[in-house]
Amino acid sequence: MNKSEAHPGSAPLVRDMLKEHQASLTAAERRLTATLLDDSLMSGLQSITRLAENAEVSTATIVRLARKLGFDGFSDFQNAMREEVAARVKQPLAKLDPGELTGHSDHVLSRFARALSRNINATLDRLDVAEFDAVTDLLSDPARNIHLIGGRITRSNANHFFNHLQIIRPGVSLLDASPSVWPQSLLDMNALTTLVIFDIRRYEKQLERLSRLVTEQGGNIVLFTDQWGSPIETHAAHTFRTMVEAPSSWDSTLAINFLVEALIAGIQARSQSADRIAALEKMIGAARIFRGS
Repeated sequence: MNKSEAHPGSAPLVRDMLKEHQASLTAAERRLTATLLDDSLMSGLQSITRLAENAEVSTATIVRLARKLGFDGFSDFQNAMREEVAARVKQPLAKLDPGELTGHSDHVLSRFARALSRNINATLDRLDVAEFDAVTDLLSDPARNIHLIGGRITRSNANHFFNHLQIIRPGVSLLDASPSVWPQSLLDMNALTTLVIFDIRRYEKQLERLSRLVTEQGGNIVLFTDQWGSPIETHAAHTFRTMVEAPSSWDSTLAINFLVEALIAGIQARSQSADRIAALEKMIGAARIFRGS
């Protein structure tokens, strides 16, 4: 059965199907999915042998993934990808043009500009706008308590998001990096709790345990991760996969912060934050915190 027979009158996007099936995929299938999504399905237009080599999987894995998505086989799967790529070319999105430093095309600044522009463009290509809006609504709800935490590399992303959210709305807290103090916070988590977690490779098992405990308490998880996907995805109600590779020994979290700052703008637009910000400014002035007297 091909996809048109499975979904009469509809044409589900391959990109959406790949993301929807993440939780049921094997490690090899997740690696294949990451390869396909990393270049917006372009790699899926080559031969099955070449695709298997690029994704470092077997051809059997490719056929198995195609059938999991409801296609008859690779040929049917590839036709759907070809149609999707062709449709996207007809309606191109505006792309960032990183440019290059004049006469310094191989300078580290130029290489970073190219890599990070690719990261943001690829992150946007695979972003589910409906999910972005749902998370914006979720984090804007004043009835919900919001907690944030990041890993060794992503703690700064959690801090950045927290610093803005606590100004925009009440009920926001940043969890301590030490697991020994998590039980006090977990004690009060319930169905009106959202935990925002940042976790990229190398994924941190303590954060995965924390996410499991939060869901057991009835709370939900919003996850920011890399293109391969943290194991926390199995617990998350909402997941944002971003591109993190850079010409460095370190992963880049710029694409994560891009989404965070877009969320901040959306949450502020939905919140009654003007009075809160004005009250904060008045309080700072009254306390003379920054006046040295």
